Amino acid sequence: MQYRQLGDTGISASVLGFGMWPIGGTQHAGDYGTVSTDEAVRAIRRALDLGVTLFDAAPAYGNGHAEVILGEALGSRRDEAVVVTKCAVHWDYRAETWVTTSHHDDIVRSAENSLRRIGTDRLDVLLIHVPDPNGSPAGSMAAFGELLASGKVRAVGVSNFTIEQLDEYGQHGLIQVQQVGYNMLDRRAESAMISRCVELSVGLMTYGALCHGLFSGAWDEDMVLPSEDWRSKGDVFGLPLFAGDNLRHNIRVATRLAAFAESRGLTLPQLAIAWVVQNSHVATALAGMRTPGEVEENVAAVTKRLGTDDLAGIDEILADAVGTLGNEQYVVNERSAEG
Repeated sequence: MQYRQLGDTGISASVLGFGMWPIGGTQHAGDYGTVSTDEAVRAIRRALDLGVTLFDAAPAYGNGHAEVILGEALGSRRDEAVVVTKCAVHWDYRAETWVTTSHHDDIVRSAENSLRRIGTDRLDVLLIHVPDPNGSPAGSMAAFGELLASGKVRAVGVSNFTIEQLDEYGQHGLIQVQQVGYNMLDRRAESAMISRCVELSVGLMTYGALCHGLFSGAWDEDMVLPSEDWRSKGDVFGLPLFAGDNLRHNIRVATRLAAFAESRGLTLPQLAIAWVVQNSHVATALAGMRTPGEVEENVAAVTKRLGTDDLAGIDEILADAVGTLGNEQYVVNERSAEG
């Protein structure tokens, strides 16, 4: 395993992070589907054995279920892990919609609930999950300051924020971490966002290394996403990668990419992860994992290096993908609120 510093937080984390969203299970319309709790616990413990230290959860992942599983799996090994979780997003069961709120008291209450669910006395990193259009930057940052001073949180940051929002919140306190989507088909953060994070010494975490399943190697053209799976709506954080005929087309592109990966002695997930971690500005690349086997396959990607010819071959294949248009700035819509 390789380790990188997470900005100026003083925290060293594995370059491959364990994304906890899939482990949340089926609790509401924004999840991935059913999951075996026992197998999820084994996957987390296997990740620890192989040197994965960063685990990224959120109250929104299965209505807190992912946090509960994380706490159970870590147990007495809590000190081996960098625990990341979020605040400001939850599912309103009555209205059947996402609610985003990052007011001072909401952040403090969310952090306390996460501490309880995980069964720990501290969160290593706490992030605002998505921008709150009605939020108060001053109030949010004041809550962060109090949590830092109390020792309940070691570092704070944001997720899915634009550069302008990073700068706005930064006027009221220290933003130490930013989390955005980044993979071979979503490169919107690649230029301006990454440069700004480097300028601010903000640690960069990226999610979606496997393009939310497309690069998992498990999809074929007959695959049907269940209605409770968030990806069935077609929109992937502002990109219509899975909308209508785009899904089948992009699965065909991924199949070609899998053959390319095999010619290099890699699986498709390994190629996708190696591509992300090769960017030295990425402190941790998150990949969703549910089983020990997936953990073992993904960890093996960390030491793989892609040459100039490899990168050119990848780009040639992915030039045929559809639904990749988007601005460099990362903007998440209300429906796809989880990251």
